[in-house]
Amino acid sequence: MMTITDLERPRHLAIIYNPVAGRRRGRRFHAALAALRGTGIEVALHETEAPGHATTLARRLADRVGTVEAIVAAGGDGTINEVVNGLAGTAMPLGIIPLGTANVLALELGLPRGPGAVAAVLAAGRTRPIGLGLARSASGERHFVVMAGVGYDAHVVAGVSTRWKRRLGKLAYVGEMLRQLGRFHFTPYRLSFDGGAAVEAASAIIANGRHYGGGFVCAPAADLGNGRLDACLFGDGGPLAAVKYGFALGLDLVPRLASVAQRPLTWVTIDGPSGDPLQGDGDIIARLPAEVLLSPHRISVLAPSAGPAES
Repeated sequence: MMTITDLERPRHLAIIYNPVAGRRRGRRFHAALAALRGTGIEVALHETEAPGHATTLARRLADRVGTVEAIVAAGGDGTINEVVNGLAGTAMPLGIIPLGTANVLALELGLPRGPGAVAAVLAAGRTRPIGLGLARSASGERHFVVMAGVGYDAHVVAGVSTRWKRRLGKLAYVGEMLRQLGRFHFTPYRLSFDGGAAVEAASAIIANGRHYGGGFVCAPAADLGNGRLDACLFGDGGPLAAVKYGFALGLDLVPRLASVAQRPLTWVTIDGPSGDPLQGDGDIIARLPAEVLLSPHRISVLAPSAGPAES
């Protein structure tokens, strides 16, 4: 567990955001900005222009220690993931204005959703350090914050349309889940934990936090600050099993299923069909074969003084 610490009250915040957002999210964003400015904090806005641009912006802004107290990611878990990949290995704190479909990291941290309450958290300057996961593959390295996944869920993430996700939110994922029932190969994956013998699983989630896809609990023992990752291994394959696991997730029953194994780890190698996607925080971050491990880097996140994040 990691403790909450108090920093000097922020005076200057750099906010990275995607200007292409729905009307309702836009209203929430501008309400949070107004509340922040009402506290006397100076806000500098930085628009993203393409996928990956948030990482470039965050890396560039992280060098402005002394003129910027924190970099704020305004968006969903994908935007936060990009910003985190720019901040990993730096001393710059991360702030969050949750605007996405699932907002899993915000839930893990106990962040409020109301614009005024979010602004109050950012203005208070209280931070907690959290660990990160890291995916390595032939294409390079990329961090994730809450979880990484391989198998059925990764194919859903890879297949869902950004346009429909923006319009329909979580319903876009439901539609893609149904489509993948007739397309996914259901070939088992081979995972080797901390150098041990390989085990097979139909799908796997490597969790840094308890939640998955929103408020659903997948790995109850996982914690952002406990210095390890936790795996959920789904043993049964096939369309009927995928439907069963989907219902179990919605009912918060996944940890109770006999066919789902839970185990702690610091690193795991994953092999399966070459080129299969590995998703992290709701985006594709690698292709198989790949390695997933606890990153040597931590970041400090502006967080409430009470809630799930507090030790």
